Amino acid sequence: MKLGQGAPAARILAFGGYQPAQIVTNHDLAARLDTNDEWIQSRVGIKERRVAGPQESEIDLAVQAGGKALAASGLSSDDIDLVIVATCTIETPIPNAAGRVAHRLGITAPGAFDLNAACAGFCYALAAASDAVRSGSATNVLVVGTEKLSQWVDSEDRSTVVIFADGAGAAVVGPSDRPGIGPVAWGSAGDKAEAIMVKDRRSFLHQEGQTVFRWATTALHPVAKLACERAGVDPADLAAFVPHQANLRIVEAIARKLGADNAVVARDIVLAGNTSAASIPLALSRMIERGEVQSGGLALLLGFGAGLTYASQVIEIP
Repeated sequence: MKLGQGAPAARILAFGGYQPAQIVTNHDLAARLDTNDEWIQSRVGIKERRVAGPQESEIDLAVQAGGKALAASGLSSDDIDLVIVATCTIETPIPNAAGRVAHRLGITAPGAFDLNAACAGFCYALAAASDAVRSGSATNVLVVGTEKLSQWVDSEDRSTVVIFADGAGAAVVGPSDRPGIGPVAWGSAGDKAEAIMVKDRRSFLHQEGQTVFRWATTALHPVAKLACERAGVDPADLAAFVPHQANLRIVEAIARKLGADNAVVARDIVLAGNTSAASIPLALSRMIERGEVQSGGLALLLGFGAGLTYASQVIEIP
């Protein structure tokens, strides 16, 4: 058997992000629930979040973010031969999201599959894309994280409706002569899987907040450090730390333990809420747009969430 001839390495060519137009503030929620702005900000650090309309699906969000990433990459739809969509909130799992997203973006006959690692989904998908490029299974890959969490959250449950939101983020991965995507450090804690779950088709998302908080703030900084070690990068040399935007307190606790004192820390959670698999590419695309990070710098990504799954890798910022 002859092995494929892949690229020496893979890199991210561009990012793209998209948020729905409707903004839901803490004051909007306080007007109908037993909560208030101070309570929400003190516990999760969120001021507002975006929610898609009833006619705007997770596929629509993915197409918007994927189109922006593709345009920024300088490639055409004909150059993409694999599409990976990370999502845990797809309303209709058959057919998959990736094939539909590819079709609407004019990408003809690509490999197309969905991946569900919940809030770690983008990092898992990015690792799969990098491996595909390096193995020769694909040349250029569109990776999208998209979520419409609002359709899976009980609008009367203040423990979840204040946190979760809708959005999409995407990246185009292509070949490179030198590594632009480091080795992934990943794993799972299936013994804690019931801490975040949808029990059945008729249920909403349930989360044991304190269990997740304790796990995230104690178990994940070693994973982030391991990703740095595997990439041969000192945390002090990172330009950015972009963890999943789960909760501002979790983000800041992990950042303190990481020791990346020179890195800009993503805090997109404040104005975007928790968008699961979309949160990392959405946050980083916004950081790039605002000029908070520069091309060529190193960013550490860390995804974690339901499953409980986690994944981390170092990337070069496009």
